[in-house]
Amino acid sequence: MAVLNVHERLVAAGADAVGELLDTLSAGPEDRLWPSGHWPAMRLDRGLSPGSAGGHGPIRYTVSAYEPGARVRFDFTGPPGFHGYHEFAVIPVDAHRTLLRHTLSMRTTGAARLTWPLLYRPLHNALVEDGLDRAAPTARPARWSPYVRLLRTALARRG
Repeated sequence: MAVLNVHERLVAAGADAVGELLDTLSAGPEDRLWPSGHWPAMRLDRGLSPGSAGGHGPIRYTVSAYEPGARVRFDFTGPPGFHGYHEFAVIPVDAHRTLLRHTLSMRTTGAARLTWPLLYRPLHNALVEDGLDRAAPTARPARWSPYVRLLRTALARRG
């Protein structure tokens, strides 16, 4: 199954400022983008550098491309059946506005053809929206759906 999942947020800041935010991505103490307060932390063995391996929770990947201040791409290495990538990109709109885009593009095979739509997609969507809320706080932050809350409760009980 082909999957294309895109989330965007218009940030009221120039591309340099949004690029600096992107460059903190790695779930360390200075990370201002990844919502590790509510989600499994992103861990990368060598930070944001090509070849760095890591992931968050059961999602595994390697950094396949990194352009400081502009883009970072992660190629999936797990779970089984995830074949593709996810990336963050900083797209200038004008001197005072920048689009922060997260794109997930993959092909699913095997059990992932069921686990992506039933489990991973709703959790992924909530996680990315929480991250975008950190990048550009709004008066109406993203809210988890009842299904996402149910999944999180079930997964927490499972350990």
